[in-house]
Amino acid sequence: MPNQEEKQTVIAGAGPAGLTAAWMLARRGVLPLVLEQDHQVGGLARTVEYKGFRFDIGGHRFFTKVGSVQKLWRSMMGSEMLRRPRLSRIYYGGKFFDYPLKPLNALTGLGIGNSFLVLLSYLWIQLKPIRPEVSFEDWVSNRFGRRLYRTFFKTYTEKVWGIPCNRIGAQWAAQRIKGLSLFTAITSMLLKGVRKPGAKQIKTLIEEFEYPRLGPGMMWEAFHADVERLGGRVVLQAPVQRIEHDGSSIVAVEYGRQDRQRVEVKAFVSTMPLRELVHKLDPPAPEPVRAAASRLNYRDFLTVALVIDTPTLFPDNWIYVHDPRVKLGRIQNFKNWGPDMVPDQSQTCLGLEYFCFEGDGLWTTPDAELLALGARELEAIGLLGGAKVVDGTVVRMPKAYPVYDDGFMDALVVLREYLGGFSNLQVAGRNGMHKYNNQDHSMVTALLAVENLLGEHHDVWAVNADDEYHEESDVDVDLNDVYSSLPSLEATQPQVPTVVKGNAEC
Repeated sequence: MPNQEEKQTVIAGAGPAGLTAAWMLARRGVLPLVLEQDHQVGGLARTVEYKGFRFDIGGHRFFTKVGSVQKLWRSMMGSEMLRRPRLSRIYYGGKFFDYPLKPLNALTGLGIGNSFLVLLSYLWIQLKPIRPEVSFEDWVSNRFGRRLYRTFFKTYTEKVWGIPCNRIGAQWAAQRIKGLSLFTAITSMLLKGVRKPGAKQIKTLIEEFEYPRLGPGMMWEAFHADVERLGGRVVLQAPVQRIEHDGSSIVAVEYGRQDRQRVEVKAFVSTMPLRELVHKLDPPAPEPVRAAASRLNYRDFLTVALVIDTPTLFPDNWIYVHDPRVKLGRIQNFKNWGPDMVPDQSQTCLGLEYFCFEGDGLWTTPDAELLALGARELEAIGLLGGAKVVDGTVVRMPKAYPVYDDGFMDALVVLREYLGGFSNLQVAGRNGMHKYNNQDHSMVTALLAVENLLGEHHDVWAVNADDEYHEESDVDVDLNDVYSSLPSLEATQPQVPTVVKGNAEC
């Protein structure tokens, strides 16, 4: 096993957080070694290419309230950053509904009789609201009525998380659907274009977003190229296998598959799953710490990408599938994200998204059967319109979503205290901190982690809280802007359900 004598600053993971940390370090004259287990950079935000067709692992809009992050994105992409209109709909009961909800469209789709019952259900819950609000079901029902909750929220939420709605905490609903109710959905439609100056736009209702011409992976490939141009090194297909420590600092990392390498460490930034970080420590962490790491769970994800022999199927960027008769959760139409995502304009590429747990029935289904399942479900909900599926591929993404289930917070307290004892270790990013966040949040945690390695003392874990930072910095990215933007950044991050104790069925 070859050894490298010079100690290096090592970054585990080449996703948004890892590459941002590497870029910032390289700009500051510290040349990092980035270790990525996959064959390409980007992590969950990578763009997969199949026979010239490009698709996301889920759709990745570029939206942020941190001005410096937005400027950085635009500087990396230049004219390759597109401004795209957002159009998304809900499929339910054999019909399509605009999302955000539009009263006339909903009335037509539900029918006059059903719409009347929805209104009655909403008025009834206003008279007799559920108190206390314990679950997601309680929170949404109080704001939309039980009938609309069952129509537009229950099935999809349970598909995504695999948790019954009355076992998901109301706090998650309050964050995930902040500021939105049946009343605000209607008034937003009726008063469109006449909002008062300075009035806040509900994030759920944003109608445009930025997007790289060839998908989100284009952004992280640009970061990769810039890191190496500045003298850093990114090694692909190089999973971290063992992390040596002396109890107070990380001293070396062993990486690779067959021909393993060992590098001595000056500083270590981990964006790998927090559970794996702890389990790869050598000597092993104390048993209570390893038990806490094992307590962290993840929701996994697979994309069935289908090539269809027609230039146009529907105008949406994506469609939420709320129909309980199919396993499909969401459909991405990547040609509508960016026309150059599809090499042959006479064809269309759809990404069918299935939410699952690694090792379950969906996850282990052979690719050929998943492709057939996707085609059948598209036909069942009437989206093929006589067109034919001519090709396709399947991509599995483990640990796509960190799960906030019962006990996860207690586990994080144990892990944070233990890992905080390593003087040269910083964590960042979605899986690196077990926080379900967007790309901008991952980038901010990486920027703060780098500052800490260079002598600062920021609480990276507080980024998703309502704390405000005011430190000044003369680095190329305006960290003063980053710090002052943290409170508004919180409002743009997706939330993960917490499990309510005591309820067993929905």
